[in-house]
Amino acid sequence: METPRSVGEASTTNFVAARPSAKTDAVTMKGCGLANLAWVGVVDKEELRRRLVMPEYLRLAMRDCIKRKDSNAIPDHLLLPGGAAADMAPEAPMVVFINPKSGGRHGPVLKERLQQLMSEEQVFDLTEVKPHEFVRYGLAFLETVAAQGDECARECREKMRIMVAGGDGTVGWVLGCLGELHKDGKSHIPPVGVIPLGTGNDLSRSFSWGGSFPFAWRSAMKRTLHRATLGSIARLDSWKIVVSMPSGEVVDPPYSLKPTTEETALDQDLDAQGDDVPPKAKSYEGVFYNYFSIGMDAQVAYGFHNLRNEKPYLAQGPVTNKIIYSSYSCTQGWFCTPCVSNPGLRGLRNIMKIHIKKANCSEWEEVHVPKSVRSIVVLNLDNYGSGRHPWGNLKPNYLEKRGFVEAHCDDGLIEIFGLKQGWHASFVMAQIISAKHIAQAAAVRFELRGGDWKNAFLQMDGEPWKQPMKTDYSTFVEIKKVPFQSLMINGE
Repeated sequence: METPRSVGEASTTNFVAARPSAKTDAVTMKGCGLANLAWVGVVDKEELRRRLVMPEYLRLAMRDCIKRKDSNAIPDHLLLPGGAAADMAPEAPMVVFINPKSGGRHGPVLKERLQQLMSEEQVFDLTEVKPHEFVRYGLAFLETVAAQGDECARECREKMRIMVAGGDGTVGWVLGCLGELHKDGKSHIPPVGVIPLGTGNDLSRSFSWGGSFPFAWRSAMKRTLHRATLGSIARLDSWKIVVSMPSGEVVDPPYSLKPTTEETALDQDLDAQGDDVPPKAKSYEGVFYNYFSIGMDAQVAYGFHNLRNEKPYLAQGPVTNKIIYSSYSCTQGWFCTPCVSNPGLRGLRNIMKIHIKKANCSEWEEVHVPKSVRSIVVLNLDNYGSGRHPWGNLKPNYLEKRGFVEAHCDDGLIEIFGLKQGWHASFVMAQIISAKHIAQAAAVRFELRGGDWKNAFLQMDGEPWKQPMKTDYSTFVEIKKVPFQSLMINGE
């Protein structure tokens, strides 16, 4: 794992394994956010503010720089002459990003509650301030002032922690923006904790922040923020995905996929057949933290996503979303397979080849696509689909037989498994059986070719899209590990 050494050296906090034990995991995942709050006890509001809130001059100046989009445009009246001493800095300076569209009706009232507990300047509404703006102008402002001799600003920058109130997609958005600091070679990357407001909340579950928004949320917020000041730091792998398709194809990718102009975006070590590779291609790239999938589950997610956009009044909260999602999946052929009438419902082996690179291996090797599999998932976290564990708790002799190792979200490996049809997926999600294990890899490449199929459906971290396919040329999807790891706050 390549993580900047300065991150580890700059903090006295011990890094711990990101994934809890099977016993702890089972207890954690069964409960909601309240189950993990009991150990904190009563939290004094004023004491919490002293631990979290930065001095007013820094808060106001940071907000002003973000508003101006210039980390150096600091009005003189907002700064203390000569700076402030380090002992003026709070013990655990923190900012919170909140997605007001998540969590049903809770977003606006939660924002108000957080501002009461902390300060208005340290709570960012994502519809008003984007994460990259905070990184480029807010954190950069603290660095600028620290370089001028302000020790309080230096302490705040080095001790900064971030909480994200939203779903997995919102958390991934913030983590991706913090990745800019890694690319710039910066030290003291802020770790991230989660207030779960999404539907699945698998990232939140994986780091012991619970799987749902707590019922007694007003008192729970004090405890959550207090836990965030004390939580140990864990590491999380992230994975870069590159989608390369024949030029001229029209695709509407999700927000997390961006066009890339790199001509050599794909690994050239894998020699594809000459008639497979298009003479001209266009590529998109992005990063995922939880999972990537191809097939029927992505098709159901795509239909549900469009339905929710067309009829937003149907999406009133996580429970309603899950009911609608389950009902919608029954209408898409997920539970029945008319193999003759609709080739789009057949197994993925008709349109797909898979190549992988194993750990510490530079050579690509092809792996078999099971005949009956209609959905293939590439999983980074232990949790999938609202806290389920489709990879399963595998026994040592099975791991040795298949050449696998115990799965962790910071081990540089991703797990690849298949789901056959809705009934099989239901048993997997109920944790009665494990999914169809395909491979464990350090890199993977999918090659998709049309034929009877006009489109494939793909998704990553809950963002689906429809991928057109040609019969003449292949579409390639390549996944490789990002060379640095994200830092997460454990909620235990």
